[in-house]
Amino acid sequence: MPLVNVMVNGRAYTIACDDGEEDHLRELAATVDAKAREVLSSVGQVGDTRLLLMAALLMADEHHSALSRLDASAQAAGDIDSVRSGLESRILAAESSAADALEQAAARVEAIAARLVDA
Repeated sequence: MPLVNVMVNGRAYTIACDDGEEDHLRELAATVDAKAREVLSSVGQVGDTRLLLMAALLMADEHHSALSRLDASAQAAGDIDSVRSGLESRILAAESSAADALEQAAARVEAIAARLVDA
């Protein structure tokens, strides 16, 4: 299991991870560091524990918002599928109605043609 050195709020941390996950862990640490710096710039130095807690809460809030948007998108996609299904049914009904009307018109034309031949 490899060990990875990361920096968060100017402090070095050594963290173990699975093989091949080193770069991903560094990216995650950079995200935490950026959020910690954001908190630090808005509230000042409040101690590492409180700073990291506040950064984690902000990240959790962003995660929750992203999940809510994802749920809303999934709901909208479901609504679109429902509308699509309704439209497909209406199209089939319109095609059937048009075919019936065409058959009726063809029958009338044939009847007129027959009367003209008899006349």
